[in-house]
Parts: sequence; structure tokens; C-alpha cells
Amino acid sequence: MGDISKDINSKFISDKVKALINIKYTANWLSSKETDFFKPYGISPQQYNILRILRGAKEKIKVQIVKDRMIVRAPNATRLMDKLCEKSLIERERCEHDRRVVFVKIKKQGLELLSTIDENQQFDFLDRITEEEATILSNILDKIR
Repeated sequence: MGDISKDINSKFISDKVKALINIKYTANWLSSKETDFFKPYGISPQQYNILRILRGAKEKIKVQIVKDRMIVRAPNATRLMDKLCEKSLIERERCEHDRRVVFVKIKKQGLELLSTIDENQQFDFLDRITEEEATILSNILDKIR
């Protein structure tokens, strides 16, 4: 089992500081695993997040709504959506009444890619914790925020 003190060869002034460093270290570890997982699909974790949001919306929604719903707020969300358009995974549509408003919608190819990803997505590392521990962890993270 991992131990943050050994992993980064460090001591901490308190358990709270240790927990904070552990959260940051684990977040980076998860991010790295996520990036590696999505690489064969030709998308980034942020692009995957956009596709999931659009799948859940079922209809076209404003670009701003997508940005607001993103797990990791990306200042480059528009560029990420440009790339998804280039890959024919989503489509854009300007509002007829207000040209400043842009709508986005997932295309069939985007839905198919998500289905493939859903079939192959594995979180083996989550097998190391129980459902009860997962609930406790989630509650603690909610409490911190």
C-alpha cells in the first residue's frame, strides 16, 4: 500500500498538511493515468468531459453552459471544442437571434466514441477501497470544499 511520506521522501508538520499534499499528489497521479487512457482515442480528458456533458444534455446547449459544467475549468474550452468539431465529434450552431451565442451538440460519431470508451474504461485502482470508504472519502472531499 502506498505511503505519501515514502513516495515523496518527506515528513510533514501535521497530518492535515500530509493530507493536503496527498490529495495534490493523488490528483496528479490520477490525471496522468487519465491522460494515458484517452491517448489511444485521440482525445484529452477535457475533451472527454465535454463529450460527456453534451451526451447528458441530449440536445444542443450553449457553449457557456458546457464551460460551466466542466469538472476542470479550462480557459481553452473553445479551442478544445474546435478540435472536437474538426474530428466530427460535435457540431456548432450560431443562435439566429444573437450571433454572439453559440450552441454545441454531440454528433453520432461522438456518441459512438463515448460508447467505446465506456466499454473499455476501467478503474482497477478503485478496487482497493470499499464502497463505505469511497463514501467517507467523497464526504471528506466535499467538506474540504
